Amino acid sequence: MTPPDVSDSLLAQAAQRQRRSPIRVPVAVIGPRQATPAQYAAAQAVGRGIAEMGLALICGGRAGVMEAACRGAAEAGGVAIGVLPDTEPQAANPYATVVIASGIGEARNAVIARAALCLVAIGDNFGTLSEVALGRQFGKLVVGLEGAAQVDGVVQVDSAAAALELVARCVLATP
Repeated sequence: MTPPDVSDSLLAQAAQRQRRSPIRVPVAVIGPRQATPAQYAAAQAVGRGIAEMGLALICGGRAGVMEAACRGAAEAGGVAIGVLPDTEPQAANPYATVVIASGIGEARNAVIARAALCLVAIGDNFGTLSEVALGRQFGKLVVGLEGAAQVDGVVQVDSAAAALELVARCVLATP
């Protein structure tokens, strides 16, 4: 595990990078609508950290992991984009700041995976697994925690802080 000052330094560097020359690409947080308390807490912390770095968050816009990530982003004054599978924007969780009622069903998973700079998978279900697979297919960094699918190429970590460190490294490596 990395000492806290190293991670804090990376997060600060990523935030400074955003202030200097912003990356307009959001970071995805993906996971099931039925989240355990640990998954909810991890997603909320990841969402908050993404916002604190000055990054936008993108997710499926519904309950569970998605709601927790949006809530964390909202608590930090960030932007959370919810891409819904249906056409009713009122189906979004109350913390999504931008709601896209796509009407394209589960195909919205490909939109989320393609639009993201990198993806953080928290927990697992079939929808999350499809986003993980698409993210890897598109060559994206996919970080997994709290029961995320054990898929080749997914970097498994044991905490939200470790996931955020990898997100910061991804931001810092982006031109």
